[in-house]
Amino acid sequence: MANKSMGDNRTRTSVSIFIVAGLCFFFYLLGSWQRSGVGKGDSIALAVTRSGENCNILPNLNFETRHGGQAGSIDDSGTEVKKFKPCRPRYTDHTPCQDQKRAMHLPRENMIYRERHCPPPEKKLNCLIPAPKGYVAPFPWPKSRDYVPYVNAPYKSLTVEKAIQNWIQYEGNVFRFPGGGTQFPQGADKYIDQLASVIPIQNGTVRTALDTGCGVASWGAYLWKRNVIAMSFAPRDSHEAQVQFALERGVPAVIGVLGTVKMPYPSRAFDMAHCSRCLIPWGAADGILMMEVDRVLRPGGYWVLSGPPINWKTNYKAWQRPMEDLQEEQRKIEEIAKLLCWEKKSEKGETAIWQKRMDADSCRSTQEESEATLCKSTDPDDVWYNKMEACITPSKGNGDDEGLKPFPERLFAVPPRIANGLVSGVPVEAYLEDNRKWKKHVSAYKKINKLIDTGRYRNIMDMNSGLGGFAAALQSPKLWVMNVMPTIAKKNTLGVIYERGLIGIYHDWCEAFSTYPRTYDLIHAHGLFSLYKDKCNFEDILLEMDRILRPEGAVILRDDIDVLIKVKKIIGGIRWDSKLIDHEDGPLVPEKILVAVKQYWTVGDDNSTSTR
Repeated sequence: MANKSMGDNRTRTSVSIFIVAGLCFFFYLLGSWQRSGVGKGDSIALAVTRSGENCNILPNLNFETRHGGQAGSIDDSGTEVKKFKPCRPRYTDHTPCQDQKRAMHLPRENMIYRERHCPPPEKKLNCLIPAPKGYVAPFPWPKSRDYVPYVNAPYKSLTVEKAIQNWIQYEGNVFRFPGGGTQFPQGADKYIDQLASVIPIQNGTVRTALDTGCGVASWGAYLWKRNVIAMSFAPRDSHEAQVQFALERGVPAVIGVLGTVKMPYPSRAFDMAHCSRCLIPWGAADGILMMEVDRVLRPGGYWVLSGPPINWKTNYKAWQRPMEDLQEEQRKIEEIAKLLCWEKKSEKGETAIWQKRMDADSCRSTQEESEATLCKSTDPDDVWYNKMEACITPSKGNGDDEGLKPFPERLFAVPPRIANGLVSGVPVEAYLEDNRKWKKHVSAYKKINKLIDTGRYRNIMDMNSGLGGFAAALQSPKLWVMNVMPTIAKKNTLGVIYERGLIGIYHDWCEAFSTYPRTYDLIHAHGLFSLYKDKCNFEDILLEMDRILRPEGAVILRDDIDVLIKVKKIIGGIRWDSKLIDHEDGPLVPEKILVAVKQYWTVGDDNSTSTR
């Protein structure tokens, strides 16, 4: 019996050594493939699969499926994997829900044609969006703030249209962003200094900002070094590739417009909102757009309006607009601001700053002859495709904003919404445990992919963000995370995420995201496919992930094993290299991790293209 036992041990040891050696060799080959990008991709993008340095963790991970019969009951060996073809080259910058051709057939009033209008299922592209020929990895931050490779977004119209406004310049094979804007041609830094003389930008009180009509998002780009993170948006319009440029620079941005539909953000989310010559008619339609800004602005938050009609007496000739029109426009803005209980703190040059009162409801009740109409909706965060209303969202009911900590303390402090019991089923203890769990998960991710904390991944997305634990555990000046709250999630916790000093957005993953292709370096999703099982096609979600992921970008999916096996099969036809890994607590945990890397390929690398 002893000899048999010793023989069994030697056999198991030999098998273990063989498996580890085989896996290391696999990663060596995959790393070699990654480094063979012919100078087009980032030579270190796939160090997730680098040999040697990762081998020390492989004995604790099982890349084969050991799940006590769960996985063994699924046999895909006899099923052919569907191969997805590249789309035609004209789709390199395809944005499905902001398609220019479709927009031209929609009503133009109130910017309806610039809003989200997604194609029906039968019109979706069932192919892989190609990168443009010559595509290269973006420069690392902070160089990317100032320079973008021309081949990644080869559109020069802004260099002509905004030449005297210091937005963007074309220099050889790169675009250079001097940091200017229409209202700050001498640079965003000096402009922000002017704002900081009124707004407490430096002490962590102001952490989250909203930039409406952001252009190429230089305001948000220069706020970054002051520890303020801006959610910027601009429409896809005649100013080609504004949001695309912003994301290539490594600045948070989405395609969007203030039109007729509520913004996809929770109430009381932002510490500051900003409009710099954004051409939004703030005084029109009884101030409905200012009321929508008021909904998402935290009590005590600031609204900045720079440009027309501010200081119209001095500038009406330069703006080439009738003095009477500008005077009336500013009168309406001042009137609506008073109705909203915003107090004007400063007006200097062409910039005015208001502050929303901490207790705006009490302010309105004391106003004589107040004509304020309060919104009747019981859920001010129910916004997805819902129309704006000319009413004021009540200030109370979503937490004690006076108790909000400055950043970075608020990142792990108990958010007011949770402290006050406003998130059903999430007591304080559950929030603290969630933080501990995600610190452990992210620690495991960094062992799997040693590039996560190096600056290689700048634009990161969490497709099912929960309480924001993943983003909080990753927090670094080298990166930012777009926290996405699925509209079908059981708990709406996006307001909690903003109270932590993070940013995010509502979205339904049965539709395309409001961004350009190739705008995220790393995509994470926990439980997303389980959430959307029987809701929409997994293929569509994965094709959308591929569209927004950069070549040589990474994916981390955490979900139940039976779901991930189905996902992995689809991935086999999407030009991703993937591996299934055990949960960090061992092979008996049914939740697994699927890591993947998108291959580098561009237009013309494969002659077989889709007919779409």
